Amino acid sequence: MILFIKYLATTFVLVGIIFGMVSCKTEKSDTLKKNDSVKDTLRITILQTADIHGQLDTHPELFWEDKKVVFKNRGGLANIKTLFDRERQKNPNRTIIVDGGDLIQGSGYTALSEGNVMPDIIKNMGYDVIIPGNWEVVYGKDIMMNVMKGYDTQVIVHNMYHDNNEERLFPASWVKEIEGIRLGFIGINDPDVPVRQNPIFSKGIDFSGLDENLKKMVDDFKVGEKIDVLFLVTHLGIFKQVELANNSIAEHADYILGNDTHERVREPIQGKYAKVTEPGAFGSFVGKLSLNFVDGVLVDDDYELIDVNPEVFLADEKIQALVDKAKAPYRAHLETIVGYTSTPIYRYLTVENPMDNMITDAARWKTGADISISNGFRFGNPIVPQDGKPAPITRANLWNLLPVNEKVKTGKATGKQIKDWLEQEMHNAFSQNPTERFGGWLVRFSGMKVEFDSQNRKGQRIHNITVNGEPMQDEQYYTISACVRPGDPIDNLCRMPNVKDVEVKDYTIHEVVEEYLQKNSPVSPILEGRAYSEYLGEYSFSTVPTTNYKFQ
Repeated sequence: MILFIKYLATTFVLVGIIFGMVSCKTEKSDTLKKNDSVKDTLRITILQTADIHGQLDTHPELFWEDKKVVFKNRGGLANIKTLFDRERQKNPNRTIIVDGGDLIQGSGYTALSEGNVMPDIIKNMGYDVIIPGNWEVVYGKDIMMNVMKGYDTQVIVHNMYHDNNEERLFPASWVKEIEGIRLGFIGINDPDVPVRQNPIFSKGIDFSGLDENLKKMVDDFKVGEKIDVLFLVTHLGIFKQVELANNSIAEHADYILGNDTHERVREPIQGKYAKVTEPGAFGSFVGKLSLNFVDGVLVDDDYELIDVNPEVFLADEKIQALVDKAKAPYRAHLETIVGYTSTPIYRYLTVENPMDNMITDAARWKTGADISISNGFRFGNPIVPQDGKPAPITRANLWNLLPVNEKVKTGKATGKQIKDWLEQEMHNAFSQNPTERFGGWLVRFSGMKVEFDSQNRKGQRIHNITVNGEPMQDEQYYTISACVRPGDPIDNLCRMPNVKDVEVKDYTIHEVVEEYLQKNSPVSPILEGRAYSEYLGEYSFSTVPTTNYKFQ
């Protein structure tokens, strides 16, 4: 929490803050516990959405309740607008609405329109400030810029530059003053975007890191703009955001409005210098941070994660009409049914899930590979059978499951290569050093079973691997299938280097899954223990080292 002494109305203390003379914010936890007899004179509301990923409508959402998976309908941009309007009515002229990026990718409607279904909707939603996320680059720099300018909303990001002149793509920051309180916002995208995404996506864009230059910018902004409360709006993922909250870069920040890893932070995570939030994904939730001021001094805050329940927040008619209009050119194609499932298909689990079991089974069925690999995505609204009847799977669902439709690629690698690669992928997912994590979810596969210990050191996690029921041999070659990542070397397969006999097929992964569903529906994917760690268990959701965070 924030030091009460930091806000004492004396010139000496204020000057001390400016020059970093106050003690660390570790003492904050005691200072925001205001005296109940003190009356708040000002309450400011911050609403936050994150990682909407092109999800325009209400959809099934996964919850973990009483140690079991539960599905409920949530989300919808028109329903979010109703929530926004209600919150603004509760606190008029004192409410700020923020989006943390990844708006324009993740659904068939955004993919086929290259993000252009979004601007007319977003500029009518009432956002105040938006940052780009790691997937905003998916259609290329020029399209990203045009789409985001079409929002008619302030877009900020500190660390994305034109590579030809080193000018920022958008302003680094934004300031909003409410009744004398100056609120400052700095946007920060993940500097690892060119590694995490297909490298060609971010061509023409340079990224700067989380370094001393950023610290100087944050410190100078706080002082130069006379900011009372400073927000870092970051698209880094929960692990790096918690690390940042404990890093001196955030020494003068108060809150990190985090995004990227789709986590549902229901109580802000307190770091040494700042508190971290992250409000889920797909428009299923809205984070609400309330700041309470007395005589211009921040004395308390509270936070809640609001479910976007369509029965509570009915669809706003104007936004729903814009959604329907935007979808119309693509609806017939995307709502075509391509198959059925008799078991729920979902992701969110960090190791194995039914959704990727189906996808990798389809790829192995089509290619005849020993092992088929799917990247560790966390996309995809659940597909849930109702009343004992198989659930239809549409092309729109395929885009939700597989947000990039690339050609399938095959090659050969030795058992030793595969093991070394998989050790690195496990480190990306389970490193106890949050700065070394990529997302936090393991790659998924068909044809291979792996027993491992997620808590072991890098290179020592795997206990054993079998391929098609036989122990993997270090010197033996195995055929592998995965998807093309444009910009990767030809002999690189899902971040595995030096693959031999590489072949790019003339069909895409969507075509493979459609064909598989047509011939095998209804499918019934379930958890099979393809990858298993006793420490994590069968239902493994995100863990955040050094915190008590639990996914719900």
